Amino acid sequence: MAEPRLNVPLVLESPVRQSDGMGGHRLAWQTVGKIWAEMRAGSGRERSGQAGAQSVVRWRIVTRAAVSGDPRRPGPEQRLRLGERVFRIEAVAESDPDGRYLTCFAREEDQA
Repeated sequence: MAEPRLNVPLVLESPVRQSDGMGGHRLAWQTVGKIWAEMRAGSGRERSGQAGAQSVVRWRIVTRAAVSGDPRRPGPEQRLRLGERVFRIEAVAESDPDGRYLTCFAREEDQA
């Protein structure tokens, strides 16, 4: 296996529930840290949205591994941000036999 080129700086974010002041809550995103990754686009498709057709692209994002429980280890409840672009993590798996890298299977979210 070739070493991944971790040359894309991404911001790892976790969801946080915040009170909306009326007895409910809203979802906000808190920065966990910055990680370096290699990104590869996968399959794409079109889906219907409120404002018409939307593009959905799946991504394979490779990062350095971190042990389970480490806050720097990406998980399915989190997302990655590259500027204004947001990638919702759907699953995470070790990508090499030595466990040095993780592959995050993510879906790019439309921020419109």
